[in-house]
Amino acid sequence: MRYEFEDSIGYWIAIANQGFARAITEKLAPHGITYRQAQVLGYLELDGPQTQKALCGRMLIEPPSLVGVLNRMELAGLVERRGCPDDRRRKLIYPLPPAEAIWEKVAGCAREVRAQAAKGLSTSEVAQLKTLLQKVHQNVSSTSPTAA
Repeated sequence: MRYEFEDSIGYWIAIANQGFARAITEKLAPHGITYRQAQVLGYLELDGPQTQKALCGRMLIEPPSLVGVLNRMELAGLVERRGCPDDRRRKLIYPLPPAEAIWEKVAGCAREVRAQAAKGLSTSEVAQLKTLLQKVHQNVSSTSPTAA
């Protein structure tokens, strides 16, 4: 049973992602912020208030895992759950004012990791890498049978 992992685009993307996650986790630790908390704040910054279900989908985690993260963030005064105006059964997650200062720390850490990752790459190489990764993402996200 052999598989040429090092010839797989997915292998290198996964390895790079693990490296990013490890690096950002190390940068966030002195600030008392977890990787998952940073993800929540990032998706709230990117997409605005959203349901727990939407956050789970973006973060690729199960609801019970997110509930624990949100409970800790709520206790810390970073987010709050509010009823959805369209459907009272659903709750939307909103960032609270103290989350802004935390987000600034997260963004600073992310910029440092991004610079570390791009070390030795030219501006055009970084742009090309982003373009290629966007194509790979589009290929694997497509539902057409010819996408793979």
